[in-house]
Amino acid sequence: MLELTEAKNSELYWNKIHTNYDRDNIKVDDWLDRFDSIIVNCKSPVLDLGCGSGNDTLYFIEKGKRVIACDQSRNAIDNIQKNFPEVLEARCFNMLDEFAFADDSFGIVCADLSLHYFTETDTRMILNEIHRILIPGGHVFVRVNSVKDVNHGAGQGIEVEHHLYRTEDGMFKRFFDEEDVRRLFAGFDILFCEEQKMLRYSAEKIVFCVCLRV
Repeated sequence: MLELTEAKNSELYWNKIHTNYDRDNIKVDDWLDRFDSIIVNCKSPVLDLGCGSGNDTLYFIEKGKRVIACDQSRNAIDNIQKNFPEVLEARCFNMLDEFAFADDSFGIVCADLSLHYFTETDTRMILNEIHRILIPGGHVFVRVNSVKDVNHGAGQGIEVEHHLYRTEDGMFKRFFDEEDVRRLFAGFDILFCEEQKMLRYSAEKIVFCVCLRV
């Protein structure tokens, strides 16, 4: 598990990132369009895990889905509650803690840029919890840093595990190649795995986009 100082660094960092902003400033991109048939047919709630500013929460709401948005940043959750009154629930918790959801609670879990901050042991623990709370046949939509994502820190810092770095701000940041994706997500059926460019940030970002099924 993360040491207390590392967990505190992460909490402080994300609270600083997620200052006050309004719904009109939140934009969606089209990465989830590829999975539209899965989303349309999902009748169970959707969990936006590491929701941040709410880009994907907004996407699912606009698709008419019941969304539970979660983040470790209290500021992020306060913004979600302010900007998305229609959200089913907004919950503040750290993914390193036990997920306070019953087995088979969700048809979809979305983890967009939120699973690449952990040691391998903790990553596997989180994935086990995701597996537990998904209904049989449920799906996980994931984007994680690629090892080619040099604009956003790939290869920078102190390497503490294979492709996991401790950054100058005291946090962990993991970068994936396809072998890493297939190894760490081996507990699921991998339906889609593709390296892509995304344009949410000022500098181009390279990620792996992945769809998993229980």
